[in-house]
Amino acid sequence: MLTLAILEGDDIGREVVPECVKVMREAAAAVDLAIDWKPMPISRAGHAAAGHTVPPGTLETLATYDGWVLGPIGHREYPKGDPTWLNPHPLFRTHFGLFANYKPFRSYPNLPSVHKDIDLLFLRETTEGFKVDGNLFMGYGEFMPTEDSAIGICVTTKLKSRLIAEAAFEAAARRPRRKVTAVHKNTVYRYGDGLFADECRKVAARFPDVEFEEVIVDTFAMRLVMKPQQYDTIVTTNLYGDILTDEAAGLVGGLGLAPGVNASETLAMAQATHGSAPDIAGRGIANPYAMIMSGKLLFEWLAGKRSEPKAARAAGLIEAAMSAVIAEGAQLTPDLGGSASTQAMGDAVARAIGTAGR
Repeated sequence: MLTLAILEGDDIGREVVPECVKVMREAAAAVDLAIDWKPMPISRAGHAAAGHTVPPGTLETLATYDGWVLGPIGHREYPKGDPTWLNPHPLFRTHFGLFANYKPFRSYPNLPSVHKDIDLLFLRETTEGFKVDGNLFMGYGEFMPTEDSAIGICVTTKLKSRLIAEAAFEAAARRPRRKVTAVHKNTVYRYGDGLFADECRKVAARFPDVEFEEVIVDTFAMRLVMKPQQYDTIVTTNLYGDILTDEAAGLVGGLGLAPGVNASETLAMAQATHGSAPDIAGRGIANPYAMIMSGKLLFEWLAGKRSEPKAARAAGLIEAAMSAVIAEGAQLTPDLGGSASTQAMGDAVARAIGTAGR
């Protein structure tokens, strides 16, 4: 049996996470995959219940589970300067060493997109680099020695570079095109990006059946806009990945179509790329695609790391069901050109799983 936590987050998280869990439950039932679901209050609900956005014992409990589903966090609206109002996401990422961010992007024939026939998978390292909120053991990686100057520290290690490269090549080996593109700027950042590039090359030598190339980040950004179909699996550092994955989301239709999983070697967290969208919270129009497909990615990760073939089958059912609902077009939320509610779209995906899986 798998044990998975449900962390709804804020605003539309309380609407899209239930749809994700509904669909995951349906897929698990269809393949007889036993899951013990554990709802846990965090963010505003956690603060209301226990006086902290990450209530005492949360981290210790999550460490005993196989993974969890995390909704978007409305941290921008949290009170400033109050240590009880922490953003749970970077805390989880740093505390559990969730170094690998898997983000797939695909276009659909009947949904508006800049290009068609896009099928990309980004692997972004998320615990070091220029993202100074979590790249040091103690302290903050940004400071001002004078009132007129600011300095930020970039941290790059062989270990994390090797681990994210290994994750990328292992993922690419399971994809039809079997191609990895390493994106960096070692022409300028000779030590940091140079170290990252060196580790990618070393890992590439262990995967002779996977095509490997390197592209400088600004060139890659241009080519991604012009012809994204030339790429397959992309591995890159934290800040580059943060920017490029939003660019990729724009190519396929927006952040509502951008799922993700953050993973260590032993734990994984399903989390959509988009924010908590307080402007539409409570209206029942939020697109559940990214959250549902993040659940699908969590099943895929569990299938590999827990050697659980039923999880792989459940992931396949979700993929097929979502594709069927999008192709049919009648139960899509307004941002996808339809008029269905968040719940109605989730119900449609769950029904499609039930039809295919039983």
